[in-house]
Amino acid sequence: MAPEPVYLRPAHPTIDEGLHFARLLDVAADGIFRFLLGRSYDRIIGEAYLAPAHDLSHEYVVFAERQGHIAGMASAYSAAQHRQSTEAPLRKAAGIHVVRLIALGALANGLLAFMDNVPDGDFYLQAVAVDEGHRGAGIGSRLIDHAEDGAHAAGCGRLVLDVAEENDGARRLYERRGMTVEAKSPPLFLTPGRGVLRMAKLV
Repeated sequence: MAPEPVYLRPAHPTIDEGLHFARLLDVAADGIFRFLLGRSYDRIIGEAYLAPAHDLSHEYVVFAERQGHIAGMASAYSAAQHRQSTEAPLRKAAGIHVVRLIALGALANGLLAFMDNVPDGDFYLQAVAVDEGHRGAGIGSRLIDHAEDGAHAAGCGRLVLDVAEENDGARRLYERRGMTVEAKSPPLFLTPGRGVLRMAKLV
């Protein structure tokens, strides 16, 4: 029997898709958004996702659909788009949780500053994640292909991403895609053995 086909499509600015994005984003980021925003992280990110022109916007998201369901997503943008981003939509959506966001953000400042650095000419793959029930179908590779195409379309010379140092499976996938480690972040506060690796490849 032939495998179920996978379709890639642009994201739509709806709260349901925003919640899907939030949950997959947190998986891709190894829980850092849940850490920064608390149990309401998915609602907060889902609301911010509706707004245009910032790093968590639906404008930079593509979904993979399989069997009529969202099976994965990728979020990516150019350095020029990143420079225009603002935290205002996320802070507005956070409401009373913004105090937690600011306080924990200050503690994780070194790590966040490392991840926030997207040099000119780079196309940043902020996140790629596949729902657990759809893994092993090549969806992650399709999403990375799409990000590479986006880098070409934006006139960028490199695709870059950050991956948790201890996420061996993801790092091996990116290495098979020709990406190499070029830098390591400061550790996350209270977890001295954990940081992220910046990986890059020419496109």
